[in-house]
Amino acid sequence: MQALFIGQAYIDITFLTDALPTGDEKTIARDYAVSFGGNAVTAGFACAKLGIAPDLLCSQADDWLARMFLDMAAKYGISVHGRKVRESSLSFIMPRDGKRAIVRCRDNDFLHPFPVLNLAGCRALHLDGHMPDAALHYARAAREAGILTSLDGGAVRENTDELLRFIDIAIVSARFCEQLGASVEETLDLLRARGCRVGGVTLGDEGLVWYENGGPTARLPALDVPRERILDTNGAGDVFHGAYIHSFLANPEQDWEAHFRFARAASAHAIQHLGNEASLPSLEMVANAMAEWPEKLFASAS
Repeated sequence: MQALFIGQAYIDITFLTDALPTGDEKTIARDYAVSFGGNAVTAGFACAKLGIAPDLLCSQADDWLARMFLDMAAKYGISVHGRKVRESSLSFIMPRDGKRAIVRCRDNDFLHPFPVLNLAGCRALHLDGHMPDAALHYARAAREAGILTSLDGGAVRENTDELLRFIDIAIVSARFCEQLGASVEETLDLLRARGCRVGGVTLGDEGLVWYENGGPTARLPALDVPRERILDTNGAGDVFHGAYIHSFLANPEQDWEAHFRFARAASAHAIQHLGNEASLPSLEMVANAMAEWPEKLFASAS
């Protein structure tokens, strides 16, 4: 095991349509995609597509959606450690104008305790805050073992504050800041206070605001992908997380600015494709995105 990713597993159904029908109306979508979903799950698949397949601890039912998910994981060489639920979780996603509407059907009523895994050889742990008991257990274990710990803070969850005390790399969303009622800089100060040696806030097309090892706040603009090329932004943040974990594992001697620049290019590739699987970049695709798109002018953070 080189890395362990922990989170809620979904099957995502992504479709393009101009409007959702109501009542007895019907409509025909222009295109659709079916793929794996979930924050840490998608990040794990991105890491695997880039060349390093992690282990994945996630929710798992005994139904045909779960068997579909396991087939997807096997395709990428990902070992799945399932925690039993009654039903697979499902997401319906409608991208439009650079945003996405989502309906989720989620079963996180776990029937058994999380499995206890051997972390020998593991070099990175990535969490999305789902499965909070497992997240906290493995964050503590990884910290004791000297394993890099990473958190995708897409939202403030029930034990986020406690979890942050065991996190090395905390990259959170603008929504996370809003839930705290804090500005970007105040959120970064919180991450510093909790001991996260690298912290950042992702701001969509405004890029990343971040710090490293007690240094000052830095700004990394997004790449300037033309609006007409942007098809589906859902999952781009998850690809970002999976890509920086891959970059760390492949090039541990590099600094975090280099890892984030690599991840930024991976996300720039992702937003041009429909559905999570089509969005996954190869190393060549990341290099092409780096070469093709210039940086945007960065708006000041609040």
